[in-house]
Amino acid sequence: MNAAAGAGDGKVRDRLLDTTGLSLDRLPMLHVIFDRMATIWVDGFRHLAASPAYCSLSAIESGRINEILEMYESNAIAGVFQAVQWDNQVLVGFDRDFIFTMVEVLLGADGTEPPIDDERAFSTIELRIANMIFEQLGKAMRTAFSLVTNTHFKLERSETRMDFAVIGRRNSQAVVAKFLVQSLNRGGEIFVLIPQSALTPMRQNLVRVISNEPNVRDPRWSKQIESEVQRAEVTLKAVLEKRYLTLEEIASLEVGQTIRLQASPKTLVTLESDDQALFTCFLGKSEGAYSLRIEEVIDNKKDIIEDLLSQ
Repeated sequence: MNAAAGAGDGKVRDRLLDTTGLSLDRLPMLHVIFDRMATIWVDGFRHLAASPAYCSLSAIESGRINEILEMYESNAIAGVFQAVQWDNQVLVGFDRDFIFTMVEVLLGADGTEPPIDDERAFSTIELRIANMIFEQLGKAMRTAFSLVTNTHFKLERSETRMDFAVIGRRNSQAVVAKFLVQSLNRGGEIFVLIPQSALTPMRQNLVRVISNEPNVRDPRWSKQIESEVQRAEVTLKAVLEKRYLTLEEIASLEVGQTIRLQASPKTLVTLESDDQALFTCFLGKSEGAYSLRIEEVIDNKKDIIEDLLSQ
């Protein structure tokens, strides 16, 4: 009887919390998690864009789902994620300014063009780029929330109408984290909306800050690391041409045999390090030794963008 009564009291307490709303002041771990999520996403995004992006948590608020989404109607793209272990759904959204800025960053803009100010519908390319970033943020959320719980965030669909972005009862309580993103001297907003019913079971883990990450970065230590990294030796390899041979052809090679290449004196040489192509160069001579003159930087991110645009 006592065990049943205790379980009943727990259910009543949870219902009362769902009705009144979680006190964000008593959940400091949420700030740690969302700060970590922003850092993880920016670190991953650096590998795709030439221009740096900066993301910072601007606010964590609570309210009803319909009231929160009304602010973004006709002005955002929302990604609906299934939080598998939570048995719940989470919403991640990008406002119009964020989408336009990310498209320019990923397609190589340098910020000299005026920002886009258009109320048109989102294009196919913009929707595809949004879906790519949704996938990145889903992974960042999973890593950030691993401090208190392990769950996988699976992107189910994206919506441009907020009334279609259904993740539960529209009048249910939810927590929304808002992030300011800046790049190319312009900005945009990311928002993450989590129903309170998903956070309530883990509220005890959200009360304490359990992050082991250092809060303050030592500038002397950072400078020392930077100095040592810059002094590290790197092996470069100049590749004039690559030939692909079968195992049979290699086995039949003999001492003194000549392998003819298709390269000419005007053929560009690829400069590599650790099998990663870095530059294209012209081959020449200087003071009796072979030399290379760098002609162009090889953009390894270009293939990613071209694959994205060709889909």
